[in-house]
Parts: sequence; C-alpha cells; structure tokens
Amino acid sequence: MINVKQLSKSFGDNEVLKSIDLEVKDGEVVVIIGPSGSGKSTILRCLNLLEEPTSGEIFFEGQNITAPDSNIDQIRQKMGMVFQSFNLFPHMSVLDNLTITPVKIKKEDATKAKEQAMALLDQVGLKEKADSFPSSLSGGQQQRVAIARALAMNPDVMLFDEPTSALDPEMVGEVLAVMQDLAKKGMTMVVVTHEMGFAKEVADRVIFMADGVIQEEGTPEEIFDHPQNSRTQDFLNKVL
Repeated sequence: MINVKQLSKSFGDNEVLKSIDLEVKDGEVVVIIGPSGSGKSTILRCLNLLEEPTSGEIFFEGQNITAPDSNIDQIRQKMGMVFQSFNLFPHMSVLDNLTITPVKIKKEDATKAKEQAMALLDQVGLKEKADSFPSSLSGGQQQRVAIARALAMNPDVMLFDEPTSALDPEMVGEVLAVMQDLAKKGMTMVVVTHEMGFAKEVADRVIFMADGVIQEEGTPEEIFDHPQNSRTQDFLNKVL
C-alpha cells in the first residue's frame, strides 16, 4: 500500500531522515518506535506530505504522490491522520466534527453522513456524546472522537502520530483499545508510539528508528525479545 524509496528530509542543516526505505502492506500494522528526535514523527508527516520530503519518492497504492502532478488533497482523503493534540473544532458538536468533512469535501448526503458518524461514535464508545462539545470531554474521549473523525472519511490507511502522548496515564488504555479494535478489523495502520505494550501486542512489524535511519525492523518477538542492533538493545533496556 505504501512504498517509500530513499526518503530524506532536512530542516536547514539538520538532516532528520536519511535515505529511508519502507514498505507497508495492505492490512498490516506497522509500529515505529525510537528515542525522541529520531525522525519518527517526521516520517509519518512525510507519508501524507504534511512535510515535503527533501528527496526520495513515496508511492501510495501504486501512485507516486511525490510527483509534481499528484493531487495531494485527493490522496489525503484516503489517509486518516490522528495527531498528539486532538485538533477537534472547538465550536462544533462531536457529531458535527465527524460530518463536516464527508459532507463538505466528499459531498456525501448529510443524513447518510450522520448515520455513519453515529455508527463510528458507537464503535469508539461515545455515542452518547454526539451533541457534546469537545471542551466537555476528557482527553481520552477527545482522542477517540478524533479517531472516529478520521474514520468518517473511509480511509484506506490510518496514520497515528503518538496518539496517547498528551493523555493522562489512565486514559491511554481507552484510546489504545480503540486502535487495537481497528487493527483486528484489518485496518492498515502506521503508528508512532512510546507504548511498548501496544507495539508488542498489536504490531505485525516493529521498526526501530534512531539518528534518522531505520536501525532494525522485525516482528515484535524479534525486536523485543532478540534485538540484534546495539542501539535497539540500549533503547529497550531504558524503556522496558
């Protein structure tokens, strides 16, 4: 589904990503771990061109999205993105947060969009909050609404950028449970996270990044139980 070739990204003199090659298969859950500043979030933001790569190519569903003539707005409709900060529209109800983009961008019928939104809120356990405003919700609830909002566009892949890092510890579990449920339903997911338990449990493949390169990748067993790279071993010794 996603094929990244020789991706590099610099901010001024700071080379954050160095010739990254990465593939994500249809239905796969890929979890990216690593120390802060290793380039994890940058790679995710390059996948939907929120960050413009300095060089390299990104193919999504066979299409070169880094080509000058690619329609990135159209491509982004197929990529759901969930950020650390929930980015909900504060002046809109939860339901309106979910329906505005399908109706405005995809020109979906408002009644149909509302039905789908209610089904998604039910899926994330927040059906009763449809008429509430974001400010009245806990952080965990807001993040679950943000996930439902991304799903309302019927994306082919979901990108999660440290979705639990802004949450109080007791709210982390409710968000991870929603993500776990999505993975079980076969959603293709790329997740940047510090939650090692989630990576062990849910990932098909774990990628360890440090210093702007992929140092090691493999199954959760390979990475967590038998890491080969000394950089991976050091990192896991510190966080586990």
